[in-house]
Amino acid sequence: MSEVTWSESLNIPRRRPLHQVTMNAIVALCHFCELHGPRTLFCTEVLHAPLPQGAGSGDSPGQGEQAEEEEGGIQMSSRVRAHSPAEGASAESSSPGPKKSDMCEGCRSLAAGHPGYISHDKETSIKYVSHQHPNHPQLFSIVRQACVRSLSCEVCPGREGPIFFGDEQHGFVFSHTFFIKDSLARGFQRWYSIIAIMMDRIYLINSWPFLLGKIRGIIDELQGKALKVFEAEQFGCPQRAQRMNTAFTPFLHQRNGNAARSLTSLTSDDNLWACLHTSFAWLLKACGSRLTEKLLEGAPTEDTLVQMEKLADLEEESESWDNSEAEEEEKAPALSESTEGRELTKCLTDSSLLSDCGSWQPRKLSVFKSLRHMRQVLGVPSFRMLAWHVLMGNQVIWKSRDVDLVQSAFEVLRTMLPVGCVRIIPYSSQYEEAYRCNFLGLSPHVQIPAHVLSSEFAVVVEVHTAVRSPLHAVGCEDDQSLSKYEFTVTSGSPVAADRVGPTILNKIEAALTNQNLSVDVVDQCLVCLKEEWMNKVKVLFKFTKVDSRPKEDTQKLLSVLGASEEDNVKLLKFWMTGLSKTYKSHLMSTVRSPVASESRN
Repeated sequence: MSEVTWSESLNIPRRRPLHQVTMNAIVALCHFCELHGPRTLFCTEVLHAPLPQGAGSGDSPGQGEQAEEEEGGIQMSSRVRAHSPAEGASAESSSPGPKKSDMCEGCRSLAAGHPGYISHDKETSIKYVSHQHPNHPQLFSIVRQACVRSLSCEVCPGREGPIFFGDEQHGFVFSHTFFIKDSLARGFQRWYSIIAIMMDRIYLINSWPFLLGKIRGIIDELQGKALKVFEAEQFGCPQRAQRMNTAFTPFLHQRNGNAARSLTSLTSDDNLWACLHTSFAWLLKACGSRLTEKLLEGAPTEDTLVQMEKLADLEEESESWDNSEAEEEEKAPALSESTEGRELTKCLTDSSLLSDCGSWQPRKLSVFKSLRHMRQVLGVPSFRMLAWHVLMGNQVIWKSRDVDLVQSAFEVLRTMLPVGCVRIIPYSSQYEEAYRCNFLGLSPHVQIPAHVLSSEFAVVVEVHTAVRSPLHAVGCEDDQSLSKYEFTVTSGSPVAADRVGPTILNKIEAALTNQNLSVDVVDQCLVCLKEEWMNKVKVLFKFTKVDSRPKEDTQKLLSVLGASEEDNVKLLKFWMTGLSKTYKSHLMSTVRSPVASESRN
């Protein structure tokens, strides 16, 4: 079998190997022959299993070994012969296709004895095979029926255009009929169609816009090539005048040997079938790759919704920047301050949003490995003070010369908060107000305002070079990079050791203290704790902001939720700012709907 290398024949970008990236379908080119009716000219199918031995080696059908494989067009298990049509009566009797005597030049695509085409997708171990007819009898019957229907009864007004038909038994079909110019044909044109057959109706309907655009491109290319040949033939020997002279002997010219011409002759393209194989194989590959199913266990979390919203906002913002780039260049002097603000916002977005999606990484290996590691480095009292301020939404300021250390600290601390509550400026040369960020990295020479240093709503972590001997063990053998630093944690409102604190902080510290729990298990505990308290936040938001209940009822609700303590109330109010816009708008629309109002009454 003639092989076409996948990387050369299909210009597809490299991506992670996935078994589901191939659409289970058959794509075929059909033709309405004036002598023999609808005929399948060329079809491409998908093979998920290795090809039978002897395929493409020139073996006769009797010598080719049979193998159990799955026909990718319609999934089924069958014994398939080698894709090598042979001449003679034995081949005709074994092949499900029409006999040689029932085919003319216009009904045939590949020459007698041509083995067909095959492309190998090394990423998925899938092969795309093209020949004139499917070898499996049931597949041949399905393709044959779709071919007849696409060129006879299932036709658009004007006979040219796309249409959808099919059923559960014979598969569902996307069909696009079109005309090809032929100076020797009746009406100077011949009728063709490209069909895509699959058993999944929903998938085929969802793929309609993609299939329509790509198949329309293939048709335009075929029609363009045929039009050039038609115009050249008409210029050399006009057929209209010649036919007028033979008006009293109709249809005789339809029976001569030149009437039924192959598509390669009509387009003057000897490589037509190889090109169609490439196009059909790419179509199957690309159409399968564009729709990916994702399994979600339950409803998406608030973190997931916020990440999606931030990505959408980032895309819109980048588009607006691109569209206004020229205007900004003209107004650069007048907008210097706004440009700085935009760069600062971009820095904020890059650091917080991209890290949410898992693509932002420190420039070096992480300095702080985990919350447990940070607790060992800072010490239990300092870590508790720092974690309390993080959970309460107060501004956390790190001052250090080591940018990677600051970014690593933020990457670890932010795991205690919902994604919507995280606003990071990883490193700045000037102090930024708390409303802009709750995580702020500063260089050592930056002066922090006095009111911030004495405020109970901020905590400062200063990193200095250690003056003591590096023999001092911080707590782990791999902490040599941190042994050269000293950490000082200060705040205008130090957290007393005997203070109860928020419930979630106590549970986090209990998990970090338990050495029987691995770091991965602690991470999952954090996820569960955040989801538990975000559910309490949702209940409180609906109770207070949507339903507008009185304070007495709110206190009773907090008691029921187990969050009546002062620190817990402050935490819930701060975390309420991290709720997704999707959830808030859903609640508002539900409350405003007449059905919801009636149900509450």
